[in-house]
Amino acid sequence: MTPPLPGHTDSASLSTEQPSSQHPRLDEYPTAELVRALSEDQFLAAQAVARAEAQIVRAVDLAYQRLQAGQGRLVYVGAGTSGRLGVLDGVELLPTFSWPPERLLTLIAGGESAMFRAAEGAEDDEALAETDMRAAQLTPNDVVIALAASGTTPYALACVRWARQSGALTIGVTNNPGSPLARTAEAPIELDTGPEVISGSTRLKAGTAQKIALNTFSSSLMVRLGKVYGNLMVDLMATNAKLRRRAMKLTQHASGASEAEASQALEQAGMQVKTAVVMLRGRLDVQEARARLTAVGGHTRAALNEVAESEDI
Repeated sequence: MTPPLPGHTDSASLSTEQPSSQHPRLDEYPTAELVRALSEDQFLAAQAVARAEAQIVRAVDLAYQRLQAGQGRLVYVGAGTSGRLGVLDGVELLPTFSWPPERLLTLIAGGESAMFRAAEGAEDDEALAETDMRAAQLTPNDVVIALAASGTTPYALACVRWARQSGALTIGVTNNPGSPLARTAEAPIELDTGPEVISGSTRLKAGTAQKIALNTFSSSLMVRLGKVYGNLMVDLMATNAKLRRRAMKLTQHASGASEAEASQALEQAGMQVKTAVVMLRGRLDVQEARARLTAVGGHTRAALNEVAESEDI
């Protein structure tokens, strides 16, 4: 019997690798039944994320502790589908929340080309993981999010071991509870999605659950870091016509200002919605609004509360 590769466990013990008992004749289904079987199975992904809520809460709180000082980075690592989902979550933080590009690193086994062409052998390369981690120059301020549906991927596991030695926080997102990744990462997020309708294809509900969990984790973290006011995305980057229109609507909604007033404030604020909102609601000039935001770590509500308190004195 061939021994498993380093970091791997016997696939018979992985729920994501088990044949589904629900649709053994899937290949005979008419299209409508086929689509229904696949779409209904996706609902289980959301349920798996809900069951992992406490783990996600812990991961957000631990990540916030590392990142609130404004120095640490978010570092996503993974291979194959999991790696691509990590890259997707990371790159969307810049336009959505103005997350600084120098505070983001996305690593996928096989390099950037693996985003577009499968490099399946790279996931078994622990030496590659060490090379990538050395180049990353991790610090204790960093947060490493490692993703592996199986929880056994050598590349992801090696990245986590290296990150822990560097003092970085490690979060492990896996679809197999009790897997090596769940045991190795400081903050595991275990998404128990079970067997796939198409056996072994973790791009299905396992991948969907990872996407939901990542959205939930990173969005919650950005809210904690002051990127949201109420439920408004006030730290977006207005880099195109659609986003400039969105910035205008958000500014008007948050401040109660007219379109003309919001437009003028946004122009003075360099299209920074949170600055414009503090200007308008606090009746401040742009320099004072920025100073108020800086003093409270960029939290719009805290800045406005301080303005209100100073007026009451």
